[in-house]
Amino acid sequence: MATLTAMDALAVPHDELVQPTRARIFALLSDLGRAAGTDELAKALKLHPNGVRVHLDILENGGLVVRERVRQPRGRPRDAWTVSPTALPGGHSPSGYAELGRWLVRVLANAKVGIRAVETTGREIGRDLAPPPADDVHTPEQRLHGALAALGFQPTRSTTADDRMTYCLGNCPYRAVAREQQSLVCALHRGITRGLLDGLDPKTKLVGFTPKDPDEAGCLIELRGPMAKDATRSLGDGEL
Repeated sequence: MATLTAMDALAVPHDELVQPTRARIFALLSDLGRAAGTDELAKALKLHPNGVRVHLDILENGGLVVRERVRQPRGRPRDAWTVSPTALPGGHSPSGYAELGRWLVRVLANAKVGIRAVETTGREIGRDLAPPPADDVHTPEQRLHGALAALGFQPTRSTTADDRMTYCLGNCPYRAVAREQQSLVCALHRGITRGLLDGLDPKTKLVGFTPKDPDEAGCLIELRGPMAKDATRSLGDGEL
């Protein structure tokens, strides 16, 4: 396993992701789209768990990741890490990716690709993105929330009935592209949401999808089914 020095762990404290190892840890958590333990992250990156733990503490202090203590049948609780719903890594996405997205959307628009075809493709992508269960602790709803957070949507959720819940998305990670062709981008996102539900809990249905101004965010995703019931039981009514 690679050894981390103190200088490596503490480099550039004002910008957590400038340090390469922390950037790799954050990228891995984003790709997983679910909670992961310290040992799992260390094994995947071929690093020592103690060094990874130091980096995770720095990322947590910077508001980029969230720590949850998970009880074990025996022994002490272990740490499970997820991307924070309010994470804004680096403040802005690299401009090259934003430009590429704008160009691709323009190509789709010029090719007159239909909204239904875009949503169908998004659904396939969503199924691929659906994080598999890593343990018996996190429910499908919690994994959906983690996936939306990892994608950069800054989700908050509220329950409105025993079998209904709403996600309010506090950030639009696709805003630069949505300004070009919001109907296509929102159709893609709607499809991704349906695909995530297919992979996590097919019995939970998307019953509402309300786009908002991408610069102001606040898009609403309304669900009905077991996920909402689970959230109501475990977290109670109101904003979660």
